[in-house]
Formats: sequence, C-alpha cells, structure tokens
Amino acid sequence: MGCHVIYGLVGLKTHSKIALVIRRDEDGIRRYLHLGTGNYNDVTAHFYTDMGLLTCDRDMGIDASNLFNMLSGFSRPPYFHKLHNSPNNIRQFIYAKIDNEIEAAKKNLPAVIKMKMNSLSDPKIIEKLYEASAKGVKIQLIIRGICCLKTEIPGVSENIEVHSIVGRFLEHSRIYYFYNNGSQDIYLSSADMMTRNLNRRVELLFPILQTDLKKRALAIFDEMWADNVKTRVLHQDTFKRINRRNLAANNAQAFFVKESEQKNASKTKKSPSKSLLSL
Repeated sequence: MGCHVIYGLVGLKTHSKIALVIRRDEDGIRRYLHLGTGNYNDVTAHFYTDMGLLTCDRDMGIDASNLFNMLSGFSRPPYFHKLHNSPNNIRQFIYAKIDNEIEAAKKNLPAVIKMKMNSLSDPKIIEKLYEASAKGVKIQLIIRGICCLKTEIPGVSENIEVHSIVGRFLEHSRIYYFYNNGSQDIYLSSADMMTRNLNRRVELLFPILQTDLKKRALAIFDEMWADNVKTRVLHQDTFKRINRRNLAANNAQAFFVKESEQKNASKTKKSPSKSLLSL
C-alpha cells in the first residue's frame, strides 16, 4: 500500500510506544502526538492496564520527529527538549531525579519518590533507591512482577515500601513521580527499571505537564497504592497479603472499571445533536 516500513536500529529492540501525525493546519504545520506505556495491540488492550498522553505540545512534537529520524538513520539529534530516551539517557535522568530528592532530604525538606513498573531488577537503580532511603527519602513502589530490591533492611531500605497488584487485568503502566520541592514532577514511560530496558532498548520517558493531567496521573497512582484486595506487600523478600481486618475493601482495578462505565454511561445519555455540537 506504499507504506515505508523501518525495522529500527541494529542491535536494539525498539520498545517505545509513539505515534506521530504531522498535519498542515490553517495556522501552519502542527504535530499531533500520542505517547504510551503499552503496545498498540488490539488484543492486549482488553486486559492490560496502560496509560497514554495525546498532545500537540510543540517541543514534544519536535522531539518525536527527531526520534523517528534517528530510528530511520537520517540523523542523530544533538539533544531532546522534553522527551528522554534509552539507551542510557533514561538511566541518567532517573539518577538525577533521585539525587535531587536526596539533596532535599539532607536539608530536612520533604522528599518523596513514587514509582510503578512491571519489574525492578537493575542493580544500579536499586542501589540508588537504597541510597535515597538511607538519607530519608520516602519511597513507594508498585511492582507487579520481578523485584530484586529488599525492604526492611536496617539503615538501608527502611523508608521503602513495595506493593504488587495482581488482579483481573495485567498491570502494565509505568509511572515515575518525584516530589521536587513541591513541583510534583510526574512522568510516564515505556521502560521498566531493568538493565535491558535502560541499556539495550529504544525506550521513551515523557513528562505530564498540564496541571489537571498531573493530578489525574497522581490520583491513579494513589488509588492503586490504597488497594487492599489484590495487593501484596513486600516484607524483606516475601510478598504477603494485606490484613484487611476492620478495613473497607478497596479494589483499585474494580474502581477504575466502575469509573469508566459511569463515564461511558453519561456520554450515551447525550443526544447525537448535542454530541456533534460539542466537538
């Protein structure tokens, strides 16, 4: 059909999830961009939980064009404005964000890190999280699968809590949050904190900048953190169910399903003419 299919860079698996449409609008060229944590797969979309951002942010759009040019071999961008990519760059960016929280903790300022991912196995990232915990940074991790970090090590990981949610849907989104002196920086990514993702794959990490969307992304994390039905908590190197005695049941996945059903129901109540006018 005339499509130009490019297979990516030799020796690196392209694992980033990105779609770019460049359109000539009345006021000039505009880039429409979708960035996601999950695959463009109509089968797994039915039972994976993922997050995505649809934007026409100018700098992100330029970064996306540069990324596709890099993957096609046309050019090697000197830098990216707002997107962070692997191999190597996401690792260095995460190091810098953790170091920033460590410096805040040293000054007795609030310091918080929240991360959600499929797996945590990269030794250097774990070492960095241990360092942050030892300095007083409060760390919350939601890790569905492999977790090579141990909690409750005296003087090392006492400030780290790890939850794992295993439910009806496969938890697949990646969220990285840093308090950053109240700025509450939040990022989504295609990458887990695994050596293969950080060193041997083309991955993307992107910021959520719009205030209401930042609140939404953080609320999603906090709702999952509050789950006490499908969650298991890591104690040293063993996951155990939460004791729900005297606690109201809170199933995060069921909550989001119900929320989605309510939104869809409210949309179907609108007449076709009103829906058309609202576009």
